Amino acid sequence: MAVVDIKNLEGKNVGQIDLPDAVFRAKVNPNLLHETVRWYQAAQRAGTHKTKGRGEVSGSGKKLWKQKGTGRARVGSSRTPLWRHGGTVFGPQPRGYDFKLSKKVERGALRAALAQKVKEGEIVVVDALAAGEIKTKAAAELLRRIGVTGKAVLVDVTVNENLSRSVRNLPGVTFVPSARLTARDVIHAGQVVTTRGALEKLQEALA
Repeated sequence: MAVVDIKNLEGKNVGQIDLPDAVFRAKVNPNLLHETVRWYQAAQRAGTHKTKGRGEVSGSGKKLWKQKGTGRARVGSSRTPLWRHGGTVFGPQPRGYDFKLSKKVERGALRAALAQKVKEGEIVVVDALAAGEIKTKAAAELLRRIGVTGKAVLVDVTVNENLSRSVRNLPGVTFVPSARLTARDVIHAGQVVTTRGALEKLQEALA
């Protein structure tokens, strides 16, 4: 069972917490992580791409000239796909890219992602995540004091609005509630900063 120090917002150790092997020593399955990240990113796609077919472009549907006798190629209307400004054949249409992923797979991927972060020593546990004012500079200083640099995901049971708005201008830093944490959030972050309460909630959900 791994043991991680708990820090306060001044960067001082104020206790320790045990991380159960059932959750934080799970086998890391790269295929599972890949499928979960692909599922998450597919759900983010807007799918609003569209081209106009021959029934949607401007132009008359009248036959331009008679079928035979003119010496010209036969043509039905000016909206034919063979002509400039005509409709597009088999072009992209609006669609959804999301697909179903079982809760078991989703939880397994999150368990594996957290286990990998524990193995790499990239999980930071704090007693609280809060800010008295909305200020990016103060949020950056807070992260520096607890030893967090670069990309990071901050996790709490409920998101502190002041701190959430303070860190959103910091490149690569996000703040998410524990109930909405995904494997993609963990993989994308260099470090995972979580409160003790959020970590206990994750243990309950992933055990």
